[in-house]
Amino acid sequence: MSVREDPQAQPVRPTAEDPVAAAGSELIGGPTGRRALLGTSWWTPVRIVAIVAIGMFALGMAQKLPCYDGGWFYGATAQYTHACYSDIPHLYNGRGFALDLVPYFDRIPDSVSGGMQYLEYPVLTGLFMEVASWMTPHGGSIQDREQIYWLVNAGMLMVCTAVIAVCVARTHRRRPWDALLVALAPAFALTATINWDLFAVALTAAALLMWSRSRPLAAGVLLGLATAAKLYPGLLLGPLLVLCLRAGRLRAFWTAAGGALAAWLVVNLPVMVSTQGGLHIRDGWKTFYTFSQERPVDFGSVWLIISQRTGNSLEDVNTYGTVLMALACLGVAALALCAPRRPRLAQLSFLIVAAFVLTNKVYSPQYVLWLIPLAALARPRWRDFLVWQACEVMYFLGIWMYLAYTGSGDQHRGLPAEGYQLAIAVHLLGTLYLCALIIRDALVPERDPVRRDGSDDPGGGVLDRAPDAFVLGEARRASRYEGAALVDWGVHREPDRGVHRE
Repeated sequence: MSVREDPQAQPVRPTAEDPVAAAGSELIGGPTGRRALLGTSWWTPVRIVAIVAIGMFALGMAQKLPCYDGGWFYGATAQYTHACYSDIPHLYNGRGFALDLVPYFDRIPDSVSGGMQYLEYPVLTGLFMEVASWMTPHGGSIQDREQIYWLVNAGMLMVCTAVIAVCVARTHRRRPWDALLVALAPAFALTATINWDLFAVALTAAALLMWSRSRPLAAGVLLGLATAAKLYPGLLLGPLLVLCLRAGRLRAFWTAAGGALAAWLVVNLPVMVSTQGGLHIRDGWKTFYTFSQERPVDFGSVWLIISQRTGNSLEDVNTYGTVLMALACLGVAALALCAPRRPRLAQLSFLIVAAFVLTNKVYSPQYVLWLIPLAALARPRWRDFLVWQACEVMYFLGIWMYLAYTGSGDQHRGLPAEGYQLAIAVHLLGTLYLCALIIRDALVPERDPVRRDGSDDPGGGVLDRAPDAFVLGEARRASRYEGAALVDWGVHREPDRGVHRE
């Protein structure tokens, strides 16, 4: 049987398969022609994506200029009305970095922190913050030092941005241009320097790249480091477990899980355990976990809408959120084991992190950074991505206008509670919209943009094109799984006629 050119050998051109990308390409001369010489210039897709991402990051920095010039330091609501708030300059002094206090070890005076005795961030993020403080000059006024501290952190976060762009571009070998979704995401530029989340996002993106290269140990180590910087990356072990179970690749999962645990312990143990006065867990290390557990219903969550509308403080919100998250995890596991074809890792990763975002009792605007790289890998379609991004930008503006309203006293300048509740609802619906499309792609693999050319899971590493070993539901009885056979979605084979693309 003769076989035409292997679809895995040629890079995918989004302008040839995505109408929105094709329309947008008119700004730079139109879609790529079939006679174009790709890969013959220094301007490779990965380099272009990285440069665009850095450029957008720089625009995001420029958007913070009104706050840099005074909004962070003068006026009660200027940083909100200009939508340029950032935690970074405020916490330089507020968490003791200006006083050379060591995070997790030195107690922060109440007069400085306002009651937070220790740094409330995971250990690796605390180290990131501390390294930035070492590079911040200790002379001059506190305002000058806070400005420089923000600039230093912005420079380090820009490196993280480049890492994210490169990793996403390389995770799906034939789809480097999908990373432009990350590079051009407006919510990415707007939220990149609000907090330190990009550090964990970069480590997570690197972990997914290593997994796609069938290097589970390296992926696990990076995932463990990411979890030591932010809690959410640890959720990705769940999708890995059920996918490896279905594919009979549990050895790869245990390798990754072991690497993640080892890396997390290496980072946390020196800070977590104190031998002074007997072996015990250090209070400074516990602060992140106790603070997360004890904080009440907060900004951006569905629980805030319920609390404000009913007047109920929802003291049992931890229980409600945990139950809903557990149900979501069961749903993702059922999808992984019962779908007609094993879902892709990026699809389940997006769904599990989105479930955490939707059920959590707080949604800070920078949390969208967790989802953007996963969305680009899970559903690389510009229309759907931009719809979701529009919802996130509306929420970004909504929270600052609401804070401006609550901080302006009797003047009531900004967005009242009802308007902010609408902004939260828009964010929730936008995320649910993208989740629904990804679930549909998993249930109907022919609709998955990544699989339309016959690909399986280009980011799946050892899972890619692996036959199933454990399947539940209707998929188990489907004829396409007799003998654990593998289906080339979008490919129709005819005897002695090669491969025909439908």
